[in-house]
Amino acid sequence: MAEKPQLTAVNIGGKGSSLTSSSIFSIANDLSQVRIDFSVLDKLSSSSSSSSTIKHQITFPEFLTLEECRASLTVLLNKLLLSTSSINAEIPNLISQTLNSSSDRIIIDSVDVSEGEKGILDNCLSIATLEGICALLDHGVSKLSPVAEMVAALSCEAENAKVSAFNLVDSGDGKCLKDEAGVASDLKVLLNGSKLTGKVEVEAVSIIPEVYGSFREVVRAVHSRVRVGLNSGVKGAVNGSEKAWGTVLSCLAVALRNLVEVSLSRVEINIGSVGSEDLKQCLKRLVDEKCPSRNSLREAFKVASDAAFEEMYVQLVQTVNTLFYLVRSVVSWELVTSVVSLEGSDLLERKQGGIPNQGDTKVDKKSEKRKKILGKGTTVFLQFIKDRLPGSFLDNADEFTSLQKLAEEIDCMLDPKVLGFDDFLEKIKEVVESNESRRLPKLAKGTRDFAKEQMAVREKAFSVITDVFKRHGAMALDTPVFELRETLMGKYGEDSKLIYDLADQGGELCSLRYDLTVPFARYVAMNSLTSFKRYQIAKVYRRDNPSKGRYREFYQCDFDIAGQYEKMGPDFEVIKILTELLDELNIGNYEVKLNHRKLLDGMLDICGVPPEKFRTICSSIDKLDKQSFDQVKKEMVEEKGLTAEIADRIGSFVKDRGSPLELLAKLKQKGSEFLKHEGSALALKELETLFNALAKAKGIDNIVFDLSLARGLDYYTGVIYEAVFKGTTQVGSIAAGGRYDNLIGMFGSKQVPAVGVSLGIERVFAIMEQNQKDQNQVIRANETEVLVGVMGDDLTLAAELVSELWSAKIKAEYTIVKKVVKIFERAEASGIPLAVMVGDRELNAGIVKVRDVKTKLEVSIPRDTMVQEIQNRLRNSS
Repeated sequence: MAEKPQLTAVNIGGKGSSLTSSSIFSIANDLSQVRIDFSVLDKLSSSSSSSSTIKHQITFPEFLTLEECRASLTVLLNKLLLSTSSINAEIPNLISQTLNSSSDRIIIDSVDVSEGEKGILDNCLSIATLEGICALLDHGVSKLSPVAEMVAALSCEAENAKVSAFNLVDSGDGKCLKDEAGVASDLKVLLNGSKLTGKVEVEAVSIIPEVYGSFREVVRAVHSRVRVGLNSGVKGAVNGSEKAWGTVLSCLAVALRNLVEVSLSRVEINIGSVGSEDLKQCLKRLVDEKCPSRNSLREAFKVASDAAFEEMYVQLVQTVNTLFYLVRSVVSWELVTSVVSLEGSDLLERKQGGIPNQGDTKVDKKSEKRKKILGKGTTVFLQFIKDRLPGSFLDNADEFTSLQKLAEEIDCMLDPKVLGFDDFLEKIKEVVESNESRRLPKLAKGTRDFAKEQMAVREKAFSVITDVFKRHGAMALDTPVFELRETLMGKYGEDSKLIYDLADQGGELCSLRYDLTVPFARYVAMNSLTSFKRYQIAKVYRRDNPSKGRYREFYQCDFDIAGQYEKMGPDFEVIKILTELLDELNIGNYEVKLNHRKLLDGMLDICGVPPEKFRTICSSIDKLDKQSFDQVKKEMVEEKGLTAEIADRIGSFVKDRGSPLELLAKLKQKGSEFLKHEGSALALKELETLFNALAKAKGIDNIVFDLSLARGLDYYTGVIYEAVFKGTTQVGSIAAGGRYDNLIGMFGSKQVPAVGVSLGIERVFAIMEQNQKDQNQVIRANETEVLVGVMGDDLTLAAELVSELWSAKIKAEYTIVKKVVKIFERAEASGIPLAVMVGDRELNAGIVKVRDVKTKLEVSIPRDTMVQEIQNRLRNSS
């Protein structure tokens, strides 16, 4: 049997010291001794502060085990040392001596205390008892979780179970719980390479991700509460803390019950999968005698449930702790049965020194061919178990006794009190984390890598975009990739659910930026700017469901004008910039759909939509580019409470689209309902100014006036627009924007009107890449103009030649080769126009050879005129 580890000391009460579940477990099981920091004792009084004292004895409920009493006493000691109230130093010293006495009973002598000290002791004792046993539970369940998962993996092998349920991926889209995906991933790693699994549908296997994932979740909740509770003093009434513990413990009891139910089912299936009938019957008899039954487990759970209902929290935690030990025992029996199923006859035979039948060579060879191939993780773990079994533990034993001894050895391996258990856990961690399938790199869902050819396209596009922005006088701005959550919330309507929230890293709740417009507005407000024409090219993040052309991380290229200007002037310029960008990027046919928010609101008002529903109905209308009107109508009526008549009237308006000036003239006809509405009449007047300016600037050809365009974002107040690609590549909208006069003022500053546009550059790249494929264009990933090739192995000569070109600002690379053909092959493959070749012959003659890679024409030129000759050639070819 395994030995107990040597005693260690746990320091309590010192500056910076903190109790952990592991240290509580160690003290409770007499594996560590308590040491009170002298600096704390010095602060305590040497005698009771009151002249009036009473005899008081610290006692625990009789139903607690010695381990539970010692754990509770340890937490009580720490809480007394953390207490801000005055207390006699004799009390902590007495507790420390009791814990270090290694007695099989907790007996604490009576001590003289004041009424105040008695109140402190009573107040601390009730919560210390609860938290002490919870610390034992925390230690136990946190160790049980990875062990139970490893054991379940071995059962999957023993039962030849189908493991398709483990094909879960946490994509971050809310369709899979993180802990369930984590369990599935770890099981998949352990079973990677198995030839046994995948044959039989086993319910107790298929529900492992859900059952063990929820167990992980509850274990984490227990740990979080224990970690805080152990190192906190008692503040006021403990009733609230007890109720909080009641909730967590009830959840833990349910999670333990669910885990043990499926574990017991696999125990039974493992027994049935044992090949030898005699061995199977012996194993079944042993399990029936020793393994906790379903009835005993259900009774323990019922007692825990009753204690929770009656709010008897100490009885609750003690019963859950008892349930935990029963569950750990079942997991141990699951391990025993899976090992016997996989290795039983062979293991017992080898350990007993049995010799195979020499005459049955053919059978042995056949069985060797049918050798069981387990997963790479389960193979390592099974071998680890076999290696830890004593060599002589089965000597001269019958089959039943041998199984009994095997079960005792395996149960001992799972006992945290014995030396070597940490090695057992470390081996599980090592197997899971080092398995080769876990090391296979992959991209997060909704993200992309960009190869050298793609980066060449992107850099060219960014250059075009930046040139257009600067042509219009814009200045660059950069803002943080994450913002305070409060900065982003309330700006995006129903799309707010797509914001990526970050974990709390020290008191500030932050989120990744959803777009570049809100950070720009925050910057303008924070710096009290009254006008600013800026551009920004940066990545934004959306917790969207990835699809073709839709990513979770992508670039946006934004141009915004903030400040007071002539009426519709900034709106005209931003739309003109948008058309210039799309024209110069040369993507092909596109249209810019345009509408006005005030016109849209006026239309909704005319149709009878209540003002408080304007924004949510706009979100529905915004879906008309992806859904039919009947689908949108159903949403407006059934989900958002409009009448069918109002929805139909909206439908009669939003179908209007066409040439800007022609549709505008139609909407301004005499008797138009829009002219009778103040908001929509103002919008029509502004649109007339805008369309006339665009017509004069020859920027109206690709504009479409579309009354169905709504743009779901809450902050738009005026003109809104969206560019859509009309070619064969289906990518949806490629740019969008509008006027937002009130957004900057949301940050507590004065209102600064603004208008802007955002180019969906990722979708533009997809179009450009497809166009290049369709036209069979070769994309050069580099801009190298000259390749210098040196024959031989003289690096110094190559360094001298290429450095002369670099100094002349010529883009050049070098290569050192044995065969001249390698120089020209590399130049051709990389699309480099000129190649310079130098060998011993050229070096002795004072020349270099220059070849036009495309025409293969080659000339020899003097070495000292190389730079000038190459500059002339490059100049003439450009």
